Amino acid sequence: MNLPYSDFADQLERAKQVAPDGSEYWLARDLQTQLTYDTWRSFETVLEKARIGAGSAGVDPANHFVQTGKMVVIGSDTQRVVADWFLSRYACYMIAMTADSSKPEVAHAQTYFAIQTRQKEIEGQLTELEKRELLRERVRDANKALNEAAHVAGVQRFGIFHDAGYKGLYGGLGVKAIKARKGLAEKDDLLDRAGRAELAANEFRITQTEEKIARDKISGEERAVTTHFDVALKVRNTIREIGGTMPENLPPETSLKKLTSANAKKLLKGKGKKES
Repeated sequence: MNLPYSDFADQLERAKQVAPDGSEYWLARDLQTQLTYDTWRSFETVLEKARIGAGSAGVDPANHFVQTGKMVVIGSDTQRVVADWFLSRYACYMIAMTADSSKPEVAHAQTYFAIQTRQKEIEGQLTELEKRELLRERVRDANKALNEAAHVAGVQRFGIFHDAGYKGLYGGLGVKAIKARKGLAEKDDLLDRAGRAELAANEFRITQTEEKIARDKISGEERAVTTHFDVALKVRNTIREIGGTMPENLPPETSLKKLTSANAKKLLKGKGKKES
């Protein structure tokens, strides 16, 4: 096929479907055709690797890869149900990143899903849930980069290192104390319960700490811990100066895991488990 990027992007746009809540999704068998995989078996292998990759990145695959079925004609007046999947934009991006990069269509897909997500973020077309999901993913990626910088600096007790950042940003409260103040269960993931303002503050804390550790060549665990606290405290002071709400006073949001799981179930209910 080897279509120019603009034509390929147009085909992906036409294949896109919209759920009742406004979120976008694609069907796996449509994407298989777009990426020029001749057999479902070979494409399903890519899909499974993408699901595993999402899980390894800390994302619940069940929220982005929802199994369904599709009715197809296999002969004269004969039909049967074949396996298919509802795929979120993130799922499609993971598949594109996992697929055979020697295929021009795969390279086009990687570009399309990366650009589309960024455009929608800029244009404000993401749903509130998608905005929170995107921010949470960025915080997760930022923490990975921070962990690498901290490791190079000599940090070994990462629990103490990360708690220092929370204490600086949350007025001396560590993770357990923050959860208690917000009425969260001990097993809750604090950042999965955070709204956009709280996530954004944490992203800034994390990225600025990572950059300062690398830029100033911070060495030694004690200095790294102090740096994390100091940077986080500066972020807190900035929030105070502009009249913002202190992060410990921001109300918790519904768990992102529960919201995305409910969204997936709603999609299944709306579409049915079989497509004709």
